[in-house]
Amino acid sequence: MWTELKQALGERARIDEPLSRHTTSRIGGPADGLVEATSADELRDLVLLARRHQVPVFMLGGGANILVSDAGIRGLTILNKARRLEFLEGGRVRAESGVLLPTLARECIAHGLTGLEWAIGVPGTVGGAIVGNAGAHGRDTAADVKRVWILDPDDTVRVWGAEELEFEYRSSRIKRVWEHGGKAEGEKGRREEGENETRNTQYVVLAAEYELAQGDRVALEQKAAEFNEYRRRTQPPGASMGSMFKNPPGDAAGRLIDAAGLKGTRIGKAEISKAHANFFVNLGGATASDVKALIDLARQRVKEQFGVELVLEIELIGKGDT
Repeated sequence: MWTELKQALGERARIDEPLSRHTTSRIGGPADGLVEATSADELRDLVLLARRHQVPVFMLGGGANILVSDAGIRGLTILNKARRLEFLEGGRVRAESGVLLPTLARECIAHGLTGLEWAIGVPGTVGGAIVGNAGAHGRDTAADVKRVWILDPDDTVRVWGAEELEFEYRSSRIKRVWEHGGKAEGEKGRREEGENETRNTQYVVLAAEYELAQGDRVALEQKAAEFNEYRRRTQPPGASMGSMFKNPPGDAAGRLIDAAGLKGTRIGKAEISKAHANFFVNLGGATASDVKALIDLARQRVKEQFGVELVLEIELIGKGDT
């Protein structure tokens, strides 16, 4: 169990590491233990080691799109810094799952490859983008990823084609398995938001391969600059998790929250941004409980006034009450 795993990891493991140091919102209680993985092979080996010791694992990438409980996370948190990036023939790009999305976008542009410009300002990693089918500016991960190396529940590394990932809007087969408590969709056992255990890691993304088209480097750089400028103009600066809720069909979560009169609302040190109501900002010293109270308030008001049930885009992670 955990004591034996700590001994096996030795000095590599940081005990009671504050996760606020590793999330874009600067919020999060301590991890029982945190260790860095610097390659896909090392990531695989750490997961297998934790499984052998029956210790739950939480995979942490860029730290965006998650709200970590004030009580922290049980078991082993693996900070994914597997960042090898290879450019192959025919516009193929192979990226380990810890590669940061802006880095991937910049390097592809530098090689004159088009398709991933949307990711130039998106926080997060390749692995997180695949699990959540991240996207922006009308394009998403599903458009260009062709195959993914996965560590499965049987401790075997398999290669999945894009069709096996079953991408949907801000979702994938991997994410839906986690949401349903490790069960197939439709089975009993759906995991409730904020349930006290760590993220299901039955399927771990190790690396991905994209197939991109050739483009004009100067034009691609211009497009990326325009995307960055749009992000700066429309999204708040400072510490946040990214977009809080998924956009309902035919509408926008930010518009609904704004129309409910909640822009600028504060609870503790957390605020519904005045710049964009679908971003909740840490003003300095906010807790996960502050943010969760704003989430509940936004959902309640939007439901009461417009009959729309807002669905979280971020994930609530950790032990105890958020």
